[in-house]
Parts: sequence; C-alpha cells; structure tokens
Amino acid sequence: MNTAHFPLSAALAAAAAQTTARSVELFRHCTLTIKLYAPRGHDPQTPHTQDEIYVIASGSGQFFDGQQRIRVGPGDLLFAAAGQPHRFEDFTDGFATWVMFYGPDGGEAPRS
Repeated sequence: MNTAHFPLSAALAAAAAQTTARSVELFRHCTLTIKLYAPRGHDPQTPHTQDEIYVIASGSGQFFDGQQRIRVGPGDLLFAAAGQPHRFEDFTDGFATWVMFYGPDGGEAPRS
C-alpha cells in the first residue's frame, strides 16, 4: 500500500463499537501502527514500549506526562517517549486522538 486515508467519522464509529478499549487500529506498516483512541470516563494507559505521537482529533482535555499537565485540543501534537508514563485527564465527552506508535521496542536512540 502506497497511500492510506482514514476519515475521522469512520474511525470514531469504529472506536465507539469497542465497548472496553475505545481504541481501534487503523493501519500498520513496518514499525508504524496508527490508531484512534477515544477514552471514556478515565484513561487507564500505562507506558508503551514504542515511541508515540498523538494528534488531538476532537474534544479537549489535559495531557499528564508524569510531571506536568498540558491543556490540549484539536490539532495539538504530543510526543511520548517509549516507557514514559502519561495519560489524558479531564477530557470532554467527545475527546478522541490519533495515536501513532513507531520504532523499535524501547524507543529510538536520540541523535547525537
């Protein structure tokens, strides 16, 4: 596959059908996995083994990175290194974020 397209409305419908995880995998290519994540009530995330990027798709809330809380809304982009505790808090009912996991387990090595 050389290109891919994922309408937000279709991804939200697929996530809504998930009664527990509220996460749906949309695409996988080599080390890249793309999901839509739409938590409800609370975000039970634990640290992941890969680096990840979030792009807030809808709604708003706070991103807690283990040390600080950052207000987020549609269009905001966040990076969470592999193994870094993080979660979303105080998010609205319509909150959803694109999630892109990539790279090797343990995260990519920083450039020197």
